[in-house]
Amino acid sequence: MRVLITGGAGFLGFALARRLCDRGHSVRSFSRGDHPSLAAHGIEAVRGDLADSDAVARAVAGRDIVFHVASRVGGWGPVAEFVRTNVEGTQHVIDACRRHGVSRLVYTSTPSVVHDAHDLEGADESLPYAKDFEAAYPATKAQAEARVLAANDATLATVALRPHLVWGPGDNQLLPRLLERARSGRLRHVGDGRNRVDATYIDNAVDAHLLAGERLAPGAPCAGRAYFIANDEPRPARELLDGVLAAAGLPAPRGQVPARVAWLAGAGFELVWTLLRRVDEPPLTRFAARQLATAHWFDLSAAKRDLGYRPRVGTDEGLERLRRHLAEESLPA
Repeated sequence: MRVLITGGAGFLGFALARRLCDRGHSVRSFSRGDHPSLAAHGIEAVRGDLADSDAVARAVAGRDIVFHVASRVGGWGPVAEFVRTNVEGTQHVIDACRRHGVSRLVYTSTPSVVHDAHDLEGADESLPYAKDFEAAYPATKAQAEARVLAANDATLATVALRPHLVWGPGDNQLLPRLLERARSGRLRHVGDGRNRVDATYIDNAVDAHLLAGERLAPGAPCAGRAYFIANDEPRPARELLDGVLAAAGLPAPRGQVPARVAWLAGAGFELVWTLLRRVDEPPLTRFAARQLATAHWFDLSAAKRDLGYRPRVGTDEGLERLRRHLAEESLPA
């Protein structure tokens, strides 16, 4: 296949690109920065911004399938920038697929599109989009996902995947921030840590995307649908966090912050950041506090049925792989 991956230099995008290259496919990445690591793995790198419809169209030209992985992430920032990248940028991808006759579009969404500040335990895809969002990221991802699924028709087959908390070796977003806070002594459990969470090991997330790409076609069972993706191993949040820290050779956080206190602290930080017109992310936001304190794990029956998805790497094995990876990184050159 001739493949385009938006965000091919990111954590998930790069892992997906490498796997596709290993399978002998022609892979092109579309991202804003210059990433020499892409060329080193035989990946064609095209620079551009999702907000630039012409640049997106040029990147899509000549491709058979598009994996739209790129997005603006985070719990803080100008709303207009989230809209520009996540909503308008996704529309540009859809338009480019139609313009160049691409028949398959796999969109990387997030379970946050249905998170309404309450526990989600065993939730399935019948759950509607949340009505109120505490951050621009989930709000704009919901709008973008809705556009992708509405675009599904006889000429363009679309599917949305909702991998939850993708983690593992090579994570350049969540893991570095987590470890930095732990090393500085600023990391605490939010709530009692008994809220169960199901995360997604990176290899499993890649598998889900490959399966979706293989099974997607106009009229296919997965066309026009969204699917939750995870490890199918919900565990207490405290256990997962402590496991990641142990893999890095770090002790578990000392003490905990009540969930309500954490949410109020996040609201306070947001108010101060707004008054100061700061664009960097606060130490805590309402969205992050709510995510840390609530349960969120999902019924994966639909992904298993329609995509043939089965998590190959369990959480314990993933933690051991992460431990070995971090140990190798710390060795002197």
